[in-house]
Amino acid sequence: MDQNFINKSAMIKKLSLILLLLQSTLINGFSQDSLSVNRSPQAFATIHSGTFNGKQISYKALVKETFLTNKKGEVTASMWSTSYLKENSDHKKRPVTFIFNGGPGSASIWLHMGFFGPKVVKVDSEANQDDGAAPFKFVDNKQALLDITDLVFIDPIGTGFSKVMGKGKNEDYWGLVEDAESISQFIRLWLKEHKRWQAPKFIAGESFGTTRAAKVAEVLEEGGQHVALNGIILISQALDYQGSSSWQDNLVSNFTYLPSMALTARYHGKAGKGKSIEEFAQEARTFAYEQYLPSLFKGELQSASEKEEIAERLSYFTGLEKDYILRSDNQILMHRFKKELLRREGKAIGTLDGRFAAVETDQVAEGPVLGDPSDYMTEAAYSAVFNQYLLDDLQVKLDQPYLSSNSTIGSSWRWRPVPDGAYWEPSYVSTARSLSEVMHRNTALKVMVANGYYDLITPFFDAEYTFARHNFPQERIQMKYYEAGHMMYNRQEDFDALARDIRAFLEKLIP
Repeated sequence: MDQNFINKSAMIKKLSLILLLLQSTLINGFSQDSLSVNRSPQAFATIHSGTFNGKQISYKALVKETFLTNKKGEVTASMWSTSYLKENSDHKKRPVTFIFNGGPGSASIWLHMGFFGPKVVKVDSEANQDDGAAPFKFVDNKQALLDITDLVFIDPIGTGFSKVMGKGKNEDYWGLVEDAESISQFIRLWLKEHKRWQAPKFIAGESFGTTRAAKVAEVLEEGGQHVALNGIILISQALDYQGSSSWQDNLVSNFTYLPSMALTARYHGKAGKGKSIEEFAQEARTFAYEQYLPSLFKGELQSASEKEEIAERLSYFTGLEKDYILRSDNQILMHRFKKELLRREGKAIGTLDGRFAAVETDQVAEGPVLGDPSDYMTEAAYSAVFNQYLLDDLQVKLDQPYLSSNSTIGSSWRWRPVPDGAYWEPSYVSTARSLSEVMHRNTALKVMVANGYYDLITPFFDAEYTFARHNFPQERIQMKYYEAGHMMYNRQEDFDALARDIRAFLEKLIP
């Protein structure tokens, strides 16, 4: 046999062995996310300046990784945050606001780039146009709150750059309780690192982020390191899911969604002509409580004439045909309403914001087939702007992508802990009682609730219904309303109003 061939074969075997050893090493202990974490958390710091509420302010932007640990002190996850810290201030007493979005499975990009950040993206304020393609409008946010509070945007595990590592598993974080515990651990670590235990503390959450905020407030009272909050801002609240789940046989949701349907129909010229938005909203509330709710619960105990009378009133409020409503047994599911309202125009309206409408490819489908126009007509702008902002302004140098959302999380989420072998029946998720109890234990805590009139996923009437129950201390709840949807700040007039309202809310609570 040729000696050169033998030598080449031996060399190939050696190289193969080396590759196998390298692969084994990466798997068993020396990769970035291996079971043994042998590095320090990463951080990217930059200095900026801007004018906020008429004041020139210098601030540090800190994009930082925080290691979360289990009870044994072993690293289980890498949680990333973006903090904006005012320079040259008395940091020990400087107020701080922790901010997150919802999902489950959403990063904090929406509140970051849409409202609270020092720079914000702008989409069509009147919901008439798609965001199109790059370049997108990105402007200084002169109404940002950096003159009165530092801002900390948190990306829960599985979103943004945050992920499990070391001894961690996704199931350790993808659940209502687990998520709240991880956010609470991060907040305590942040307070320790920045020496803010004596500072006024606030939380702002949107959508599921409000569900999370209530649970986090409860968990922060536990664990031997009690953290009492000064205030909570709930944007498009979702504390009790019965009122925001438009499903068959969920009679409460027919009741809670009705006023939002009415105002959306009014917006599109199908109902409420000649009446102001507040006047028509109150008319819908009164009908919902005094006539519609009793009718829903009477069901087949009603006569045909009684059902027809209710259908007539529902047609008046929703703009839908009376015969269609009767065929629906006087119960209009939201996914049908979004298609039916503008069916003759061949359009479906948005879920997050009922002002949006887009032409559909399937004209006879029961519900929208292209998705939510208020989402797909704005999402590209948020994603492109934020990714460029990370590179240019915040100078973040990471190989991994920033996940603005992660659909895997929702399908894997644990809404409540169930012990092995325990008897359990499904029920609607609710953290309303948790927040009420926290407010009774912390008598300084106040809550602001921001509602969009055209929000067709977390309706404003559900917020009213939720806070009218659960023994909430009514004098410490502020309800605010805006003529837009779930992300009301996408409409410039409501951006301005929300900024004023939150600023006033915080200023009253800051010593």
